[in-house]
Amino acid sequence: MDEQSSVVEFSAAPAKDIQNTMRRMDRREWWLWSYAITITLLLMMGIASFAFPALLSGTGTDSYYSFFLNQAVRGLVGLVLIFNVYVIYQQLQITRIRRQLTDQVFAVDKVEVLAQEVYKMALLDPLTGLFNRRYIEQRLEDEISRSQRHGRALSVILFDLDEFKQVNDTYGHGAGDALLKAFAERLSRATRGSDASARYGGDEFLVVLPECKPENVQAVLKRLEGISVDIDGHKLPVAVSAGWAELLSDERAKELLDRADAALYGNKRMKAAAHSQPVAS
Repeated sequence: MDEQSSVVEFSAAPAKDIQNTMRRMDRREWWLWSYAITITLLLMMGIASFAFPALLSGTGTDSYYSFFLNQAVRGLVGLVLIFNVYVIYQQLQITRIRRQLTDQVFAVDKVEVLAQEVYKMALLDPLTGLFNRRYIEQRLEDEISRSQRHGRALSVILFDLDEFKQVNDTYGHGAGDALLKAFAERLSRATRGSDASARYGGDEFLVVLPECKPENVQAVLKRLEGISVDIDGHKLPVAVSAGWAELLSDERAKELLDRADAALYGNKRMKAAAHSQPVAS
């Protein structure tokens, strides 16, 4: 249901920013330790360059030279220690910041999950996953305003599952729920991403079709044929009646829905009359 996922977008940008920062800190940490090892090796080589020539040349026993050699070596060793202390301090800071960022990532993830749950509770029908009545009525008002402002077509279709009560009475409410979910799934696939499908009542559904002309409505109805559900080993067809209406100039939402509802129950009466007629021998 592309439309449902696009209504309210919960951006993961904060979490992504934190993750990017952590990756930069990982690179910084790698370079820090690389510099530490490199500089330590260079300083050790510097110490060796002072000591070895003196030992090889035999001047290491000269007290004056030994004094300055000792001072130089101690200075280099001190630089190594200071640099290593600095590296350890930086590492501790990086570890502390990484821990804080990790906690923030978890917190952001929890907020996003909570926001998604609130979104589902506020806008979606829990059984079918379609929009609920509150949302679709507001969406219809918005689409009517947009259609009248830009002079574009707008159609609505009302659906009602035939003999739904009998299915519940015969097979149980689980079977009724299975019918509702099967029809909702097919309805989602039969409509466009710009359309909005909702469970309008117990076994009623409403589809709002922006920029949809009558011939396109028939295409939607065609895609909803042949739905069935397996109930206790029996193929149970999902029989549906539909009524649709196209928005007229200066028409309000209630008037549009009343016309669609009248068409729906007109079709239901026609089907009932056809079924009640005796079959010719």
